[in-house]
Amino acid sequence: MLTVQIVLFDGFDLLDAIAPYEVFCAAGMVADHALCVEFVTAEGPRLVPSGVNGLKIEAGGRLSPYRKGIILVPGASGEIEGDSPNSIPAILARAVNTELTGILKQALGHPDIVVATVCGGSLVLAMGGLLEGRPAVTNYLGMDVLGATGAIPVPARVVDDGNLVTGGGVTSGLDIALHLVERELGPRIAHAVEQLFEFERRGTVWRNIGIPPRKGSAVRDPNAASLQGTSVNDIMTGFAKADVLPASKLTGKRI
Repeated sequence: MLTVQIVLFDGFDLLDAIAPYEVFCAAGMVADHALCVEFVTAEGPRLVPSGVNGLKIEAGGRLSPYRKGIILVPGASGEIEGDSPNSIPAILARAVNTELTGILKQALGHPDIVVATVCGGSLVLAMGGLLEGRPAVTNYLGMDVLGATGAIPVPARVVDDGNLVTGGGVTSGLDIALHLVERELGPRIAHAVEQLFEFERRGTVWRNIGIPPRKGSAVRDPNAASLQGTSVNDIMTGFAKADVLPASKLTGKRI
């Protein structure tokens, strides 16, 4: 049986965690219980407050870096800019500074575990020094932060790098979960879940295979939209103040 552990931490984003949870639960149902999914934390069973109005979800177990299957890490929900305790940089920094980073490092070294992330979940790994030299994606607002940690930012909906699979914005949780269902259980199970949800996946899953495009295989999107004038510098300053990025990594480039 394939086991999926969805990691919760204080301030996690609800949709990042709940959307994949529903996909995996549905896959288990249509695949005759070939898959089981549970919420876990680095500390063990507890009620975990999300970053959306503090809504709490109960985690039933402790994250294991040795259990064969999938570990999925969501991003955070909070203030985009600044360094208040409720800002996304501060929430992610608190998650990084727990046992979670060490457990994820162990999991990435396990040959039978796939570590997946949704949205800012990849920044949890990146800020912990676990993604250096690896292609990955996050929410478009965090792509410069991702690159500053030594990861290779790829502007795709889902990036599949073997034992590391990362998803972009918040709603990519549906896409990445369906991709993992197809990868692990086959296309007929993934298609059955898509029919059940009346949802079709978006975008091409990026893999580092085949003929690279002329300008390279990890080209930044020059047409990335801005968010009400928010600059990368504003966001990265928040991460630097949260002690997860050195000030030397800051840029003034706007997105």
